[in-house]
Amino acid sequence: MATPSEEKGQTGKRRFLSGVVEGFYGRPWTMEQRTDLFKREQKLGLNTYLYAPKDDYKHRMYWRELYSAGEADQLMALISAAKKHNVEFVYAISPGLDITFSNPKEVAALKRKLDQVRQFGCRSFSLLFDDIESEMCPADKQAFSSFAHAQVALTNEIYQHLGEPETFLFCPTDYCAAFCIPDVAQSSYLHTVGDNLLPGIDILWTGPKVVSNKIPVESIDEVSSVLKRAPVIWDNIHANDYDPQRLFLGPYKDRSTELIPKLRGVLTNPNCEFHPNFVAIHSLATWCKTSPDGDQRDVEMGDEEEDPCYSPQKALTLALTDWLQEFLLTDQPRVTSAGARPASSSLRKDPSEEEPMQTDMGDSPYVPGPGENPLYTAEPLTLDDLRLLSDLFYLPYEHGPKARSMLQELDWLKSHCGALSADAAQTAEWCSRAQQFDEMCESVVQMFNRLSNAPNRNILYDLYNYICDIKSGVGMARAYVKTLGGRGRPSMQLMNDDPEPWSFRGGLSGEFQRMLPGHGSRDLFRHPPRTAVYCTRPYCPEDQVEVQRIYREMLQDTTQPPLISDSLSTGEISPSPLCALVLEDDLGLCGYTLALTDAKSVAAKIQRVISDSVFEDFPSLVTAQVLPRVTDPTPVRRMIGQLLSSVRSTGSRGVFCELRHSDRRMVDFFTKLETFKTVQTDCEHTVVMATSL
Repeated sequence: MATPSEEKGQTGKRRFLSGVVEGFYGRPWTMEQRTDLFKREQKLGLNTYLYAPKDDYKHRMYWRELYSAGEADQLMALISAAKKHNVEFVYAISPGLDITFSNPKEVAALKRKLDQVRQFGCRSFSLLFDDIESEMCPADKQAFSSFAHAQVALTNEIYQHLGEPETFLFCPTDYCAAFCIPDVAQSSYLHTVGDNLLPGIDILWTGPKVVSNKIPVESIDEVSSVLKRAPVIWDNIHANDYDPQRLFLGPYKDRSTELIPKLRGVLTNPNCEFHPNFVAIHSLATWCKTSPDGDQRDVEMGDEEEDPCYSPQKALTLALTDWLQEFLLTDQPRVTSAGARPASSSLRKDPSEEEPMQTDMGDSPYVPGPGENPLYTAEPLTLDDLRLLSDLFYLPYEHGPKARSMLQELDWLKSHCGALSADAAQTAEWCSRAQQFDEMCESVVQMFNRLSNAPNRNILYDLYNYICDIKSGVGMARAYVKTLGGRGRPSMQLMNDDPEPWSFRGGLSGEFQRMLPGHGSRDLFRHPPRTAVYCTRPYCPEDQVEVQRIYREMLQDTTQPPLISDSLSTGEISPSPLCALVLEDDLGLCGYTLALTDAKSVAAKIQRVISDSVFEDFPSLVTAQVLPRVTDPTPVRRMIGQLLSSVRSTGSRGVFCELRHSDRRMVDFFTKLETFKTVQTDCEHTVVMATSL
């Protein structure tokens, strides 16, 4: 097997570095996961691993400390495993938090630490000065003219001390264009680095930003000119350590293959979770194998803006196809469809010698009888499931096609809900698109179910929190659309200021963000946040048609006996003078509240039997209804409070309301008002609530 140095001699030039940097903040990967990574890199044709986990305290915070005997054994085993799979192990150290550059003892401590790692068999190294303060201590200010000069002097000395290794990487403090003052071309820091860093040292660069959406060829030309060498891209496009609610399963994209001859290499710094990085690593390998002057003209029609030599969607399909096989590996214990758990893999016999697991079910498995529930059977995970998963967790600057489609449909359904009261054609279109949205949501649920039953539990556990979260969010959107369309019971959570915790997301961090100016303005689905504006005004006769429409739309059960409030809402009985209000939003009438100051006489006319004690304490009746698009209870409370004031001014002692059990939304609303209390009656299908005035 050729070493990196031998490889240079055989080819006449340094090889293109391609692979993975473990450089994120968070729990480092395990030794077993890193060994699996080396195997995968070798299989895919990648050749480099940069060891730089921010939370390895002897890599960064306590960089001076030597590794213990146990730690040394682990690192030696890791370096040996990398060599076995022809992966170049690059050991990175990050002393910039507190090193005094001008102190010889500090320089000696750094040399001693790297000499120890060299004894482990490591031959490639990296010095990182990223994410640190640029202010020098007084001693360094006396010794060096700038922070860049201090870093360059230390790096050159360490590089020469280690024998000028074939691969030696330097990460500058200004490691992207956004950090350069005033810009890349005029950055005194980068010019100092480019002019003074020894030519055998390679420089890491993340592109225009820390997390670069695109890396244009001209931007690499510019920085290469300043640095006087081709950079190694440290690519954060799949990094998720800055947001614990996001995961990135989209393909490597928006980096032209024309970059390849202009770079020294590309290393991806991917998701913190190990197993979900399959797509990031696989698609990077596909990109690296593509040559801008090659004959791979396989880009799909319609991808005019994509690289003519590399199709991200085809790379994604290749990656997901291979990943599906990883999901189906059965060497992890799992719950079978019959509910039994196989023996631990460490204890499992040869398959030909295995005996069926013993249970207390007897000799024959349970077979459901006629009319009984069938046994649950887990459906196998499909490639389409993984495509949907990737679309839902795509890339930092864009959602996948199916995710975008779901957002667009939900936005259209919200903004066109007035079509339900329009002509038949508009209503049919709305209902058709609502059904399509519902089917999209159902596909997310089914994907979740099949992922949850996938044999490889290690992958599932890395994904589980994310897929639970998206399933919950999609479920709330699905329920909301159903309520808008009048299908099923309106959710009690839709007009409630005391919801369950799963209906609001983000915790304290989310609340901070929502209080800041411009919240939501950088959402990937560009739809400016809008606060609904409601208007309460007196009811007039022209409102009767709209009030009747709202009443009919919200009526859940037409088989139950009529209520006094039914006659009031349908217009058979007129509300008492000055005792009727309506609620409007930008789409029109969306709610109403009506009252009768003397409800007993009306009850007698329609033969509605209510106890005389109710009329004695609560002679007046109030009814209210609002459309599902009203999700804020505040304007409804305000409208009803205003109506109760009008009823009180007539001299009434109290009011009651009649609510059908099926109208859970309004039952919940009046219960939350707290001033209304349930009154015991003989009405089987009705809740009567009342309040004194």
